[in-house]
Amino acid sequence: MDEELRVVTERLRAEAAASGVPDAPASHDRLAATGDRDELAAVLTEPGQPLWARELAAFRLGTAGDRRAFESLVLLLNHRDPPRCAAAARALARLGDPRTARAAAALATNELRVAYALHPVRLLVELRAPEAVPALITTLERRLRPHDPHRRVALACVEGLGDLGDGRAGPVLNDALAHPALAEAAVRALARIPGQR
Repeated sequence: MDEELRVVTERLRAEAAASGVPDAPASHDRLAATGDRDELAAVLTEPGQPLWARELAAFRLGTAGDRRAFESLVLLLNHRDPPRCAAAARALARLGDPRTARAAAALATNELRVAYALHPVRLLVELRAPEAVPALITTLERRLRPHDPHRRVALACVEGLGDLGDGRAGPVLNDALAHPALAEAAVRALARIPGQR
């Protein structure tokens, strides 16, 4: 079992045990051990499955490259619980589904869910897809408004734009220099973009 799967499995086993359902730990262990992808995929569509079971099945399928996990992983990527978002992002990065970047861009730029945009932003940077730079620019521009409370998302955008090294990010990174919480990261990001200072 790789380290990512071990961490996710342990977190979800604790969640299953805390659910108060007597057979939940045994069900968890069965899902964690099975090699039957059809069994895992069934968990994603059967009514009444607990969230921990859906997450475990989606994570295992996603990291195995089984695209039946895509929709569930996208929903988890935008969950209010950061560990679920992080696990979904890892699985989506390994899934290799061509729809992933478009979905992550839609989540990153959704102002109604911006509090949960951190992991979609990081996933876009990791994917290095054509959607990444425009989505990060849009998200960062909105975060530069006065009194915006989503500084972690803004910082992830600044750092990600530096990692991507695309000249289109120059203007918004220059605007970020005026924000003390982002200025140092913006200087570093601009230094990584050819032709920028």
